[in-house]
Formats: sequence, structure tokens, C-alpha cells
Amino acid sequence: MPRVGRASFTIGGISIIKEAVVEISVNCYLSDDPTVSPVDDFVAQLAKLRDEGFRRVWAPQMHWQADLLTVLAVAFREVDTIEVATGVLPIQNQHPMLMAQRALTVSSIAGGRFTLGLGMTHRPVTEGMWGIPWDKPVRRLGEYLDGLLPLLSGKDVDAAGETVTTRGVVRIPNAPAPPVYIAALGPQMLRLTGRRCAGTMTWMTGPKTLAEHIGPTLRGAAADAGRPEGAVRVVAALPVSVTDDVEGVRAQAAQDFVMYGQLPSYRAMLDREGYRDPQDAALIGEEKLVTERLDELRDAGVDEFVGYPFDASAEGRVRTRKLLREYGH
Repeated sequence: MPRVGRASFTIGGISIIKEAVVEISVNCYLSDDPTVSPVDDFVAQLAKLRDEGFRRVWAPQMHWQADLLTVLAVAFREVDTIEVATGVLPIQNQHPMLMAQRALTVSSIAGGRFTLGLGMTHRPVTEGMWGIPWDKPVRRLGEYLDGLLPLLSGKDVDAAGETVTTRGVVRIPNAPAPPVYIAALGPQMLRLTGRRCAGTMTWMTGPKTLAEHIGPTLRGAAADAGRPEGAVRVVAALPVSVTDDVEGVRAQAAQDFVMYGQLPSYRAMLDREGYRDPQDAALIGEEKLVTERLDELRDAGVDEFVGYPFDASAEGRVRTRKLLREYGH
């Protein structure tokens, strides 16, 4: 049985305490190995995680890798039952109508097993690589959703905006509208997400920040918009390693995740939590310690934890996934 706790948070000045159970998922990355097919490798990873008992994986789109939605179209045909969420697809380089076409096509193949996670990516990518302005991010996301959300529901849309305009309709038979999550961290993004989307997915964000900032802002905006309790969910992703070699794995984490201490949005979350470096956010230690850290996240109001088992050794990653499975069941 899942571990049950009690989450407490404040919405509109009212303190709320409720029974809390956190679902457990894992990250599944496209391979960078030039000797293997990223499609075949992802299909094999997904089948393995399904067979191990995981219900859902979150797959990120890195800007140098194969197109994630194309890979998922194949993977959903090859691997049954397990769900996949994009965590996340950037919006700036893709018009809402194209995003709706591609997402609904994948959803029709997945048969309800697909979740669409979207994000704003970062200024160095948007402006430095794509030559697309990064300014007005809240307006840009809002206008993007003005076009995207009706299209996903099969409705005609006529949304003229300052940053993006969307007019038309997308008709794809037997394509359920996927839930839309936003990688929202700042208060304005969280409020927009709370009013309009299924939830947020965070990264490098600790339990204090999740309990005092992310959850209350998101859920408060949903309540103000008249949405029912439970309409929005907090999904929190963090690196995790069950290990006896804490110092060695922390050193690896410091190297692997150094850029997240430099990107402004993640740096703000680390500072809010009181973490000096990204490795401080990672869950690293023996089974008892990692279980206690998961309990903290559950009690902070996290609805779904997405673990990234990053240990350099295959044995270490197996040990980590074992604990995550046991915690989730």
C-alpha cells in the first residue's frame, strides 16, 4: 500500500490539512549514444519500466535530441499500458496549431495514456539558438493557451494575440484531449496554470518551497477561478540516488547538474529553499534517508514525484528504482 501522510498548506489565508498520498513516476530520457537508435532505445527503456511496475514516465525534450513526439508515436504503438508525459516541450518554436496537431496525433495512438507537459525553455536557447524573443513570458504562455486548449478539445479557435495568433480547428478522430501541465515556478506562471491547466511540473524545487509557494499559489488560483478542489496537481521532479557512497554521488550530482545553479528560474527555487548548489536538492542516501525525503515531499502537498535515478552505476540505478517502486506501492 502507498505510504499515507498528512499534507498541510494555506489557500486564501485558510489552513488546510488533508490526507496525502504521492504517486511515483520516473524520468525516461532519449539516448545520446551515437551507436544506438534513440527510438529503439526509448522503446526498450519504456518496456522495462512498464515491466518493473511503473505506471507513468516523464520524458524531457532536449534541444539537441531527436523529436520526442515522433519517438512517442512509435513507443505507444510498441509498448502497452504505461503512460508517458512530456516533461517538457518548449512552446516558443512551435505554433499552437502545430502543437495541437502533433499532440492529438500522439494521443490518438496512445489511447488516453498521453499527458502534454509544456514549458518556456530558457533565454539562452530561445534567443541564442532560435532567434525568438524571450520577453513577455506570461503573456506569451497565456496567448499560446488561448489557441492550444480549444484546439485540443476539438473546438474552433479565433485568438488574436500580441505574441501569437491562432485561428482554425484541428479534427483528429478518436484523439482524447491530453491533460496539459506547465513547468511553472514563478507566481504569475503558477497563477495562470492554476486557472487554466491540469497542474505544474517542477524541477530542482525542495519541500519547503513546494509547501509554501508552489502548491498554495497554484491551488489558490484554481480556487479563485471556481475550479473544484483537486482540479490541479503538483508534480515534482528531482534527481534521486539510493546509495552508500553519498559523497561520491554528491560529487557526480554537482557535475551533472551544475547548469541548474546558473539558470535564473532554477536558481530562484534553490535560493528560496536555502540550497547553495543543485546537488543539495537531490535525494541522495541509503533507503531510510531517501524514504524520509520522499515523505517530506508528500507532506508538502506533492501529488506525483518524478524520480531521476542518476547514479553512474547500473546497480545503483536498479537499487533506486526498487525503492521508488516499493514506496509507490
